[in-house]
Formats: sequence, structure tokens, C-alpha cells
Amino acid sequence: MGPQVVGVVTVTQQSVAIDTELSGRTSAYTIAEVRPQVNGIILKRLFTEGGDVKAGQSLYQIDPSTYRATLESAQANLTALKLKAERYKQLIAINAVGQQDYDDAVSSLKQAQATLDTARINVNYTHVISPISGRIGKSSVTQGALVTADQSTALATVQQLDPIYVDVTRSSGELLQMKRDLASGVLKSAGPNQAKVRLTLEDGSAYPLEGKLQFSDVTVDQSTGTITLRAVFPNPKHDLLPGMYVRAQLLEGTNDKAILIPQASVSHDSKGNPVAMVVGATGKVEPRVLKTPRTIGNQWLVSSGLNVGDKLIVDGLQKIRPGAPVKAVPATVASTGE
Repeated sequence: MGPQVVGVVTVTQQSVAIDTELSGRTSAYTIAEVRPQVNGIILKRLFTEGGDVKAGQSLYQIDPSTYRATLESAQANLTALKLKAERYKQLIAINAVGQQDYDDAVSSLKQAQATLDTARINVNYTHVISPISGRIGKSSVTQGALVTADQSTALATVQQLDPIYVDVTRSSGELLQMKRDLASGVLKSAGPNQAKVRLTLEDGSAYPLEGKLQFSDVTVDQSTGTITLRAVFPNPKHDLLPGMYVRAQLLEGTNDKAILIPQASVSHDSKGNPVAMVVGATGKVEPRVLKTPRTIGNQWLVSSGLNVGDKLIVDGLQKIRPGAPVKAVPATVASTGE
């Protein structure tokens, strides 16, 4: 019957852009739950739900009447005690009052000043302000509601969305490899201990701005052996919202001497090692144990086991065995039967 006809491709090197894709979700850069610091009735809500607010912007007005009354009383008391302390200062110089009386007057003045400061702070607290800039959610209270300083329910929540986090999960082993790649220059660095990242959104569109993947401050989950990494992305138009599913691509640069082979041409031996078949110099089938660190599309990236110029068998694999003589033809001819 003669040698079995097999389709082959000649192994070559090519330039390939290499990325690592990670699944993740977005989360707010900073979250602040707004709570009252004094008791009182809400007179006004001063923001639009779902809108943007600035740090220091007034969000609610609590009825300040009782706190203003306390402030005015404290101011009047302080004025009286200041006059008394001044008189005693003059009288003690001529021994008209005792030292203890003067010390008591000074102490009362200091206590009155502290009371005034507290009253002024409480009046300021009736203006509930935003601690950060960001997007505010819905209000949990309406005008006329009674709020307390120790309540557990937030009045509203403000989330800073620019920049924004993207959280991705990797195994601890993959993290170590990524750090080695970053140190060796395989991963494109965006700064100390950071790598450049791009995003693909849920609808398949590319996010136009580039982010940075942070490798610091990570903790391994002991039950799963995985870690969560955080990428930071600029988000000036608020296109990214908390909770969105995204795909993050680490930019690993270009491999100018990459060997790519079809996935269908690779099988595995009894030990699980990837194996490819080539046509040797004598025209016989030779198995090659490969190292295939990753896939790129529908192809394997081969780091060892094949050389440039090898004739890789891609068609007719099911009809051959190692050491058998074969007739090699271009893969396109073998697959079409021409």
C-alpha cells in the first residue's frame, strides 16, 4: 500500500502580540456612607438622586433652631465670664481677691469656650455635607424625617467613580509568574509594581483608556488558593459603573520568535505531556514532547520541542504511529484530497 499520506505544515517563527485575559468586575474607588452627626428633623434634601456631588457640598439641612439657641446662650455666657476674668485679673494684682477665686474664674472661662466651640460645631453639623466627590445614590429619608446621630442607616451613599477599580481573580501561582514577567520586561510596566491593562466591556466594545494593574496589597484565599488583584482605570465620563462585568487584557508586548501550531495537531501522552508528530529526515514519524505555555486563538504557543523547518503533521494523525514511514504533502492538499 506504500507510505501513508499525511498533511504537513512547515514550522516557522512569527511575530505575535501576547496578552493575558482576566475576567473581573468593576467597583467604586471610594465609597462614603453619609450619616447625621446630630439629632433633628430633615428640613430639606439638597441634591438630585443619581447625580454628581462635590466634596463639602451640602446634602441635607437638619433643623438648626435648638442648636442655634444653644450657641447664642454659650456666646452670652462666654462674654460674661470674660468680663469677670478680666476684673479678677485686675483685682488680684492689688490683692483684692484671692488666688483661688481668680483661678476659678479662669477655669470657668475655659469651660465656657469649650461649650461655645461644641455648640458651633453642632450648628455646622446641621448641614450634612458630602465627604467625597462622586455619584450619589437614592436618599433613604425624606423631608420631615427624624434622624439621630447614632443611627445605623445611612442617609445616602456617595461613590467615587473616577478613577474606578477593576477586580480580577488569579491563582497564587499565576501571580508569581506575572510578577516574574513584569520584572523581566515581558509584561509592560506602568510604574513600580504595576502592569498596563486594557478593558473589553460586556457588549464586546473596547474601553478607550488604559489602566494599571496593582500587585501590592494582595491576600491569598486559603480555601481556594486564589487572589484578587486590582486594576485602576481613569473613568472621566463615568462609562464604567460599579458591578459591571469586564474582561481585562494585560499587555505583554510582542514575541518576535513565536512558534504557533494548530491545537488539533497536539495530543497528550500517558503522563499528560503535550505531544506533536513530525516527519523526520528519513521520512518516518517522530513524536516530539512540547512545552505549550498558552493558547493564542485556536493555536498553541510552543516554547520548546519544535524547531524552525520541522514538518509538523496536521492531517492524517489518526492513521499513523511513531516510526512509521509516511509521505508528506502540504496540509491543504491532504485535506482536500487533491
